Amino acid sequence: MTGLPMAVPEPGLPESVAVYEVGPRDGLQAEQATLGAGTKIELVRRLVAAGLRQVEATSFVSPRWVPQLGDAAEVLAGIELGGSARHPVLVPNERGMRRAVAAGAREIAVFASATETFARRNLGRGVDEVLTALAPVVAEARQRDMPVRGYISMCFGDPWEGPVSPDRVVAVARWLHEQGCARLSLGDTIGAATPGHVKAVVEALRAAGIATSELALHCHDTYGQALANVHAGLQAGVREFDSSVGGVGGCPFAKSATGNLATEDLVWMLRGLGYDTGIDLDALVRTGEWLAGHLGRPNPSRAARALSRSR
Repeated sequence: MTGLPMAVPEPGLPESVAVYEVGPRDGLQAEQATLGAGTKIELVRRLVAAGLRQVEATSFVSPRWVPQLGDAAEVLAGIELGGSARHPVLVPNERGMRRAVAAGAREIAVFASATETFARRNLGRGVDEVLTALAPVVAEARQRDMPVRGYISMCFGDPWEGPVSPDRVVAVARWLHEQGCARLSLGDTIGAATPGHVKAVVEALRAAGIATSELALHCHDTYGQALANVHAGLQAGVREFDSSVGGVGGCPFAKSATGNLATEDLVWMLRGLGYDTGIDLDALVRTGEWLAGHLGRPNPSRAARALSRSR
């Protein structure tokens, strides 16, 4: 492959970063097409072969809510859980936790909201009720020595409530942190964040006692700000970034939420900043093309399109 970026490290950024792949879960749950379990297993295998070391595999949410992931147990059974990559699964409640444990899950992610309206529209409960329901899930995971990741949606803007103040994010983040979530992923669910807002939220969390090493940033590219926001996160000390191969996904429960930041675009930028992510960009681009073919639509990643033309 030709045309790879010149690596020019930027002073003051974290020494290392991690890419957290959400395509098989957060990506596919929002796509119109429903892929078979075998195709999903192959997607995970291809991502791991490309060098991804954190690949969120599926979700044990009710198939009535997310039919695209109704085969969670079958998918998890087809994945090598003891290999070179980690494969967390999302669990929404105690029932989902029981299903995940029975399927052999080794680590989980839980999901909360910084805003009341989205919590009620997405999870059918208010913010505090959602957190109360998550407490036994996180507690059981800790008893089983299963790492727990906490997603916080609507950290920067809500389609019903408008801009979200950092204080609201801090309140939810502190609760999840105190319960034992090892990582907190800050979701720009509708892609409304801008770099200054990202830095303000990270600084508010740092002031509340949550280290930047415990944070991740989950960007959507609705307004074309995703990579700028990743860069702002790096400048603020964030070391982990969520992305989705081929930019698949969005949020099926939020108006105006377009696709996730494409992993191909993220890796291109990180390589240009001098980071060795261990990810084979050529193999990643091929995986995105393969997935786009199964979904019946083009790959929106600009890096993928440019690199494909340069072959």
